[in-house]
Amino acid sequence: MHKSDQFSSFFKYCFPKFSTEQFVCNNGRCLLLNRHCDGVDDCGDSSDEISCLNCTSGSFHCVAASRCVPSHSVCDGKPDCSDGADEQLETCALTCSKSQFKCTNGRCVSNSGRCDNIKDCEDGSDEENCDGNECEINNGGCSHLCIDLPLGFMCDCPSGMRLVQDTHCQDVDHCLDSDVCDQICIHTNGSFACKCQDGYVLTAGTGQCKATGVAAHLAVSTHEGVKSMDLSGSEQRNITYKRGSPGPVSALNANKTIYWTSPENDIIYRMSLDSSDRRPTVLLKASIGIMGLAVDWLHELLYWVSTNTHALHVTSLNGSRQSELISGFSRPTAVAVQPLLGYVFWADSEASPRIERASLDGTSRVALITSFIRCPVAISLDIHRGLLYWADSGLRTVSRVAFDGQHRKTVVESNGYLDKPFGLAVFESRVYWSDQLTNSICSADKHNGNMLQVSQRLGSVSPAGLVILHPLLQPADNDLLQSETRTPLPDSQFALLLSLTVIISLLLVGAVLWRQRSEFCAPRSLSPLGDGTLKESQDPLLLSRLPVVHEHKDGAQNGSTH
Repeated sequence: MHKSDQFSSFFKYCFPKFSTEQFVCNNGRCLLLNRHCDGVDDCGDSSDEISCLNCTSGSFHCVAASRCVPSHSVCDGKPDCSDGADEQLETCALTCSKSQFKCTNGRCVSNSGRCDNIKDCEDGSDEENCDGNECEINNGGCSHLCIDLPLGFMCDCPSGMRLVQDTHCQDVDHCLDSDVCDQICIHTNGSFACKCQDGYVLTAGTGQCKATGVAAHLAVSTHEGVKSMDLSGSEQRNITYKRGSPGPVSALNANKTIYWTSPENDIIYRMSLDSSDRRPTVLLKASIGIMGLAVDWLHELLYWVSTNTHALHVTSLNGSRQSELISGFSRPTAVAVQPLLGYVFWADSEASPRIERASLDGTSRVALITSFIRCPVAISLDIHRGLLYWADSGLRTVSRVAFDGQHRKTVVESNGYLDKPFGLAVFESRVYWSDQLTNSICSADKHNGNMLQVSQRLGSVSPAGLVILHPLLQPADNDLLQSETRTPLPDSQFALLLSLTVIISLLLVGAVLWRQRSEFCAPRSLSPLGDGTLKESQDPLLLSRLPVVHEHKDGAQNGSTH
C-alpha cells in the first residue's frame, strides 16, 4: 500500500478531503459529498443520513430505517435506529458500566431511568422489582449518596460538590464556574478577585492577563513550509521553504527552536530561529504518521504520537535517544506535555475516542475524557489554570477540562470556522486554531467562545499544526503554577520569623566553615566522578528507559540499550 493511502481512512473520518461534488439536503442546504451517510445530521433535517446503503467507517448502518448513526451512539443505552438495532448487538450485552442498568435482554440503559415509570428497556425490565431499595444494589450506580424514593431513587452529593450526568459528583469550583479570570482567581464571600502570574499584567476592569516582554508570534505548518506571523495575522513570513504535506509543529521557547514533521514523512526537523542559517536540520528518523509533537522544555525531551506505530514515543532534543512509552492506541492524533507537574497528555480517535494522561515515563495512565467525544484532533494546555483544551473535528467544537478530568466545558461551537480544525494553542485570554476547510487561522475568547477573530486567511494555502512562541508559555519555576494568596504577617509573627531566620543563618554559616576545614584536612579522593550522574533538568525515571549514549574522547557517540 502506498504511504499516502495508508492514512486515507483516517483523513476520510477526521479530515474529509475537499470535493467539488455536493449533496443537496431536503431543506436546500448544500454539503460536501463526503458528509453524506457519515452518521452526523449535517443537513439539520437528517436527509443526508436517510436511504444510505453504505455507511462510513465512523458510523453504524440502521437497516430498517436505511440511515446511518454515529459509532459513538452504538450501545449507549439510547436506541437511534427505529428498531433499536444499534442497542441489540452482541457487544452491547457484554458489560454495563457502574452508572448503567443491564436489561434482561442484555442492553445497558442509564441507571437514572430505573423505576421512573418510563420503559427504557424494550422488555420493561428497568421498571420491574421497584418496591425494593435500589440503593442496596451497587449504591444505585451513584458515586456518593443514593437516596431511595417511594418510586425509584435519586443520586445526591455532599456539600461542596455537584451532580453531573445524574450519577457522579464533582467538586464545585466557583472560579471555573464563573470563568472570568485568565489566570489566578480568588473567591471570597461570593466575590472574585483576579490576579496574574509574574510576567503578566492585569488589564484594569477585567480578568485578562497580558504578557509583558517580547511580542508573541505564531508559527504554523503549511504545504509551502512553516510560516510565522504575529497574533493579529500581519507580518507574515516564511520560516522554512520545505514543501510537503503539512503536519504538527512544536517549539522550545528558551532557545527559539522549532520542530516539525509531516504525516507522510518519517523525518522530524528542527531549526533555530536565532540562527542566520535558516536551513532545517534532521533531528531524527522516526516513523510515518506523526500527528502530534510536544516539547518537554524542563527535561529537554520531545514527545510524539504516530498513527503508523499506534504509540506514544519520546526522544531527547538532540535526537540521540528515543523510546516507545505507550502502545496499542487506535488513531492517536495529538500530544501535550506539562513537565512541571510530570504529565503527558494525548488524544486518541476513531475506534475509542478519548483523551488520556500519564506520567512522563508512561506510567500511571488515567482516562480524562471518554464520552461525548468523537474525533479529537488537537490538544493544548492552559498551564496557569491547569486546563486542557481540545478541538473535536467530528463535533466541530473546542472544549476544555481540568487536568484531573473534572470541570468539563464546551468553549467554542461550530461557527463556520471549525469544520476541519488541525492545530490548537492557548495564550493569554484566547484560544487559537487552524481550519483546513477555510484555510484560516482563527481565535476566540477561551472562556466562552465570544469575539471570534479570523486572524489570517491563507488563500489556497492549507494550515495544519500551530504553536505560539513566547517564553512565558514554558515557565521554568513551579512557583508560577501556585496561586498567590499570601497575606501580610502580624508584627509579632514577623519579628519572631526574623529572629528565627537570623539564628538559622548563623548555624548554617558555622556548619559550612566546619565542613570546609574538614575537607581541607582530609585526604582527597584520587578517582574522578563518573559520567553517570544526571543533571537536575533530567528525569531519571524517564531516561532510565531510554537507550544510553556513551561519549568517547574523540567526541563520537554510540548508542546501546541496557
